Amino acid sequence: MTATGAKATAPSAPAFPQDRTCPYQPPADYPGLAAHGPLTRVTLYDGRQVWAVTGHAEARALLVDPRFSSDRAHPGFPVVMPRAENQSDVEIPLIGVDDPRHSRQRRMLIPHFGTKRIAAMRPQIQRIVDGLIDTMLAKGNEAELVSAYALPVPSMVICALLGVPYGDHEFFESRSRALLAAPTAEEAAEARVELQDYLHRLIDTRQGESGGGLEGILGELVSERLAEGELDRDELVMMALVLLIAGHETTSNMIALGTFTLLEHPDQLEALRAEPALMPGAVEELLRYLSIADGLVRVATEDVEIAGRTIRAGEGVLLATSVINRDAGAYERPDALDVRRSARHHVAFGYGVHQCLGQNLARTEMEIALGTLITRIPTLRLAVAPDEIPVKPADTLQGIYALPVAW
Repeated sequence: MTATGAKATAPSAPAFPQDRTCPYQPPADYPGLAAHGPLTRVTLYDGRQVWAVTGHAEARALLVDPRFSSDRAHPGFPVVMPRAENQSDVEIPLIGVDDPRHSRQRRMLIPHFGTKRIAAMRPQIQRIVDGLIDTMLAKGNEAELVSAYALPVPSMVICALLGVPYGDHEFFESRSRALLAAPTAEEAAEARVELQDYLHRLIDTRQGESGGGLEGILGELVSERLAEGELDRDELVMMALVLLIAGHETTSNMIALGTFTLLEHPDQLEALRAEPALMPGAVEELLRYLSIADGLVRVATEDVEIAGRTIRAGEGVLLATSVINRDAGAYERPDALDVRRSARHHVAFGYGVHQCLGQNLARTEMEIALGTLITRIPTLRLAVAPDEIPVKPADTLQGIYALPVAW
C-alpha cells in the first residue's frame, strides 16, 4: 500500500503525524506513544515539540476542560502542517473559535443537524444511494468506488442540505482537496479564497434571481441571520465553507475506507450481512477503528496538570485520535475490528462543546451507504491486490485515493 514518507525525528519525541502503510491501521510507531503514558511529547514538521495525549480518559477530560483553547490566534497554538503557517488571522468558524463566539455560531446550525432533522433526510439519502448503485450496476461488473459512490453520496447530501448546486461539485471537491492537502500556506490560502469567492458569487446570483433565491442552510443564514445582523457576510461565507468541506470530505473517506476495511475483514462483513441490525453499531466501531481525523489540536491557556505532568500556559497539545481510540484501558482487544462491540464512547468526532456538529448526518450516511452497498452487491470484492490501494499521506484526512472493486 503506497504512501509518501514522513520526516524523521529523534526517537525521544517521535514525528507527528506519520504515514500509514496499511490504510486501516495507525502508523507503526504510534502504539509506542502510549508506552510513555497517556501524555507524551511529539515533534512537528518544523522541529517544534508539543504534547500528545494518547489516553482515552485523559483525552475526554481535556476536551471538556475550558482551560484549553481551539482558537488558532491564541499564542502558542500549534501549527501541525506547513499549509497552516501564518494563517492565525483567518478565523475558522465552529472549529477554530472558543465560546462565546463558538456557541453563538453553533446555535444557528444545531436545528439543521439534530436527530429529527437528519432522520427526516433518510429517505432522500436512501434515494441518492440507490441511484448511484443503479448507475454502477448498469455500467458493468466493476467500478472505482471512491469516484462512483463514496464521494458522490455525501457531496449530494451536503449540497441539498446547504443549498449549493451539485452541478458545481467538481469545482468545490477539487478546491476542497487542494485546501486540505496543500503543501504550502500560499496554496492553501489560494484554494480557500477560490471557495470563498464561489460562495459569495452563489449568494449574489441566487439573490438576484426573480422568484428564486437561496435554499437550505445557506438560504436561512442569508435571509435570517445576515438580514438581522447576527452574522456579517464574511463570517457567513466561512461558516458555509466549513460545512461544505466537512460535509463531504470526512464522510467520503469513511465510506471508502470503511468498505475496504470490511472487505479485508470478511468475518465482520458476513456478520453484517447476516444481521443488518448490527450496522449502527458497526458504524461506531469503524469510526473508532479507523480514526481518520487523527490529531485534534488545542493550546493551554493556563498551567494544567494531566496524568502527573504539567502542561504550561501557551503550550500546544495534540490528541492522537488513532491511539486514543485504541486505548486498552477503554476497549478490550482494541486492535481488533468487532462490529458487535459497543464503541460509542470513541473520540472520532471529538468530545465536549466542539464535538462534530454533523455527527448525526455522518452516521446516517455511513449506515445507509455501507448497509445498502453490501446488501445490493453481495459479491462485492477488491479488483486489485490490497497493497495496490493508494493510501493518503499523513498530512491529510486519513483514507484512500481510489478503491477499484468488482462483483
